[in-house]
Amino acid sequence: MNIDKAVNLDEIREAARRKLPRIAFDFIDGGADDEIGMQRNREAFRRYCVVPRYLVDVSKPDQSVTLFGQTYASPIGISPTGMGGLFRPNADLMLAEAAARANVPYLMSSASSNSIEAAMKIAPDTTWFQVYGTHDERITEDLVRRARELGVKNLVFTVDVPANSNRERNRRNGFSRPFRLTPAVALEALGHPLWVLRYMRTGGLPMMENWQPYGPKGATPDQIADLFGTLTPASGQTWSTLERIRQQWPGNLIVKGILHPDDARSAADLGADGIIVSNHGARQLDIAPSPIDMLPAIRDAVGDRVELMLDSGVRRGSDIIIALCLGAKFTFFGRPTLYAVAAGGQAGAEKALTIVRNEIKAVMTQMGCTSLANLGPEWLRASGYRAV
Repeated sequence: MNIDKAVNLDEIREAARRKLPRIAFDFIDGGADDEIGMQRNREAFRRYCVVPRYLVDVSKPDQSVTLFGQTYASPIGISPTGMGGLFRPNADLMLAEAAARANVPYLMSSASSNSIEAAMKIAPDTTWFQVYGTHDERITEDLVRRARELGVKNLVFTVDVPANSNRERNRRNGFSRPFRLTPAVALEALGHPLWVLRYMRTGGLPMMENWQPYGPKGATPDQIADLFGTLTPASGQTWSTLERIRQQWPGNLIVKGILHPDDARSAADLGADGIIVSNHGARQLDIAPSPIDMLPAIRDAVGDRVELMLDSGVRRGSDIIIALCLGAKFTFFGRPTLYAVAAGGQAGAEKALTIVRNEIKAVMTQMGCTSLANLGPEWLRASGYRAV
């Protein structure tokens, strides 16, 4: 599959599968344990139908959304994804530029290969920054400081990684710390010569530039990756961690990884401006519920106190319409744009965003919806779908 000929996100995934060695593709593609959670995320959307209305002028459907006072072209954004440079050098900056051109948010991960400083030079208006709690609160505070001084408007604090998960594909492939291109991995990778050439030409494992300032002078990428692995995940973080970040951060604070309505209330009580309902793409807890299933209860719990967003399992424009009908203001996805940048660089990421934007337009037109602001649960009916 050539990415230029891809007509949906599944075909972009296939293009990435053909261009990446198994160890790299499975790092993007895989989930935790039996990977049932990834199936659950997709099946949850299939339980809904949209009931169309006709004899409506849908010649100019409007899919723009104003979020935190900024108007974006579509209700889609790029979720934070780590290790982008392993799949293509400067992948993180390509994603930032693609999002800027599409006028949608790019949530840069603190575990990215490129730095937030570099991303803000390229896309200052559409780049958000995501951080984890760490065992060294001074580093967490400094990451927040750097984002503040760079003029980042939206800070995303991810809470759903209290421990490393059991990602069995990575274990089978030997993707572990320290990362080594073993003979078996190298032999399989030879079937993907362009990736091998880029990997060797750039010196192997890419640097985690956001974390480079916290390592010793002259530290190698392996040493910085080990530092990150030592200080995260922070299993001891609590609501007081979020409270300290709220006190330090003057901009919009978004909490990512909420699934329980009571946690949503707690985040709102501590001053969060937004919540991303997410199960981390089913990469952490395989038996967690799908975000789309929890969205209505969380909307009931927080009302209009926070901007409510969603990621995990979003693969179609119709998924986004369903999420908005159920109470989300915005949606994000991570794997599709990472597949896209791996297979086609910045142009690939732009194509993935264009595909979804066109799907949203097509669904809006077919269902008789002129503006996303008109969406609500009255558009939905149960599909009767049951997983087999």
